[in-house]
Amino acid sequence: MEPGPADGTLALPDDVLIVEDDAIIALDFEDTILGFGVKTVRSAASVAKALEMIADRAPDFTLLDVGLVHEQSFAIAERLDTLKIPFVFVTGYGSTGAFPAAFAHTPTLTKPYSTDTLRALLKRRPDGGGAAR
Repeated sequence: MEPGPADGTLALPDDVLIVEDDAIIALDFEDTILGFGVKTVRSAASVAKALEMIADRAPDFTLLDVGLVHEQSFAIAERLDTLKIPFVFVTGYGSTGAFPAAFAHTPTLTKPYSTDTLRALLKRRPDGGGAAR
């Protein structure tokens, strides 16, 4: 990742992983994030594929759709947290009440999302933990 501008704000990550099972939503995220100037955006539609991609090349930041087809993304969140890779949960359901306690304070991006909110979340960095808190 490049250092932030002289004004002290943080730069966008170079490599973002999107974990999203809806191809249209994943493409929308990809187009938006590339439009911000992020160099690489990769997508995975399942927990297994995301974990494989993380093991192959760890991203700088990850967007995690909470509810994937027949599974939830919390195993990915645990791996990212262990690796100290910042991430946010993405959900269309709003409430974070069903999140495991370890992720109760992880930022959440609600679908539909605003591009300004997405850009701000991508610029966040962890304060000693893996999740962008």
